[in-house]
Amino acid sequence: MTKIKRELLRDDANGKIAGVCAGIADYFGWELWLVRIITVSAFFLGAGGLVLVLYIAAWVVLEKKSKAAFRATTTADLSPATEKVVEVKTRLWQRGEAPKDALQHLTNQFNGLELRLRDLERHVTSAKFQLNREFNSL
Repeated sequence: MTKIKRELLRDDANGKIAGVCAGIADYFGWELWLVRIITVSAFFLGAGGLVLVLYIAAWVVLEKKSKAAFRATTTADLSPATEKVVEVKTRLWQRGEAPKDALQHLTNQFNGLELRLRDLERHVTSAKFQLNREFNSL
């Protein structure tokens, strides 16, 4: 089983100041609020200077996620849009949806697909479809 190679990037869309905490949370798969609490706690509980220097260094060194995504889409083939992958969290600090929310999300997706399939079946079994098929075969 191969692992997906991830990059440590600043998440400027979800970040408050520079997106460093959001990027770290995204990289490790943790909840964003947890990373922010750890950072603020470390700042106030004695490692203030070190946390501040590391935060500023990460702000300068790490690339923005939006720029990396733009660069990836311009260099790679554009693939068709796919459905959002549902991530279920099993522990409080993990990122993702709660199992109940994930089940509701999947149920909604299934119901949407069911409605589309019904419309398709209704169209294919209609007399209009058969008539159009006969005209096209002439």
